[in-house]
Amino acid sequence: MTSPQQPQPERGPDDTGAREQPLPAAPPMPPQAPPAGPAQPGPQQPQQPGQQPPPAAEPGTMMLQPQQPPAPQPPAGEPGTMTLQAQQPPVQQAPGQPAPSPQAGEPGTMMLQPQQAAPQPLAAHGPGRDAGTMMLQPQAQQHPHAPQPPVPQQTHPQQHPQQAHPQQAWAGAGGYVSPIPVRPTHLGHALASEWTKIRSLRSTIWTLGVMVALTVGIGLLATLAAGSTREMDPLLGVGFVGVLLGSLCVITLGVLSISSEYGTGMIRTTLTACPSRVRVLTAKSVVFFTLALVLTTVATTLVALLDTALLHGPAPTADQWLRATLGAGLYVALLGLLALAVGALLRHSAGAISTMMGVVLLPMLLALFLQGESVKDLQRVLIEYSVPSALATLYDIPFLTTGPSGWTPLLILAGVTAVVLGGAYAAVAQRDV
Repeated sequence: MTSPQQPQPERGPDDTGAREQPLPAAPPMPPQAPPAGPAQPGPQQPQQPGQQPPPAAEPGTMMLQPQQPPAPQPPAGEPGTMTLQAQQPPVQQAPGQPAPSPQAGEPGTMMLQPQQAAPQPLAAHGPGRDAGTMMLQPQAQQHPHAPQPPVPQQTHPQQHPQQAHPQQAWAGAGGYVSPIPVRPTHLGHALASEWTKIRSLRSTIWTLGVMVALTVGIGLLATLAAGSTREMDPLLGVGFVGVLLGSLCVITLGVLSISSEYGTGMIRTTLTACPSRVRVLTAKSVVFFTLALVLTTVATTLVALLDTALLHGPAPTADQWLRATLGAGLYVALLGLLALAVGALLRHSAGAISTMMGVVLLPMLLALFLQGESVKDLQRVLIEYSVPSALATLYDIPFLTTGPSGWTPLLILAGVTAVVLGGAYAAVAQRDV
């Protein structure tokens, strides 16, 4: 409010050139609330040519429309501003009667007046990019009984899965899955995995390479040392020394094929990919045994052919051929499988290799140092059932005339390997990694 104006004295002719003195500024008055009552709409902005008129909108709702060219900001009190109106006392109503909804412009309600000026866009794109941007505009509120416009139906992927994603297979309410069919794993997958691992290791190449070199090389040297003039009986017995030394390499590979995974921690990844531990051990055993059997049999067959061609003596029989080639290959492969079982039990490379070397060499060494009549029977048993003597029996050159003969040493080793491998299965299935 301002004070009533004081009457100004009339200015005489002498005061024409006088300079008026500025009055002191009055202190600002606090803003007063506008009187209660419905807000009066202000003057409408003139519509520019080529501009679409904004849709009719009622207060309180928002909508998305393309941004109009910016207009000058409206002064205070014009439409587009938020007006706080004085609250009226609540109207008493009868119980059970629904409360009337507040109408636009009634006292005591806060409402949003439709704004004529251009509001700010959602995202500023810089000057000169006002046209075509999206903004928030008041949306016209429809009458509750007015007919609703039809809503366009959208095709759900569940109705037409082949049209929505022709490259994917529909999996029901759970979503989409890969078009690659999911098949349950079996032993064949584990065999393929173990074959990939054993053929990609350098230890496999070195140990098997040395085994073939020892078996064939020492067998050839022994054949050349015997000469072609000396009669040999049995003819194939010369290759025994090379096979015995080559078996040490197969034993080492059998231990490393499983103990190396425990040493590097790779066994955790293997058991994660294939949780069935029995299947993992079976795959390792089958792959290693097959590889050792094939290479050892090929090496012993090559040595047998060299002995037959270079040595002089009675021709070997079919049984002697089988025992000197396939029998020797089976015996060496079973030794490697026994080493694999020991490696699964001990889970340590050095300990398992030392144990297997003791099994192969210790009985013969103890028999050499045991002297006397009291331990004569023990000495004989150690020699008869030692690995070198059993392998020599397959070549018809046993160390003693008593004891196993023919295919019996191979059957004994197969039984021992089966018992130790069964213990390895039980240990791997029960204990933690």
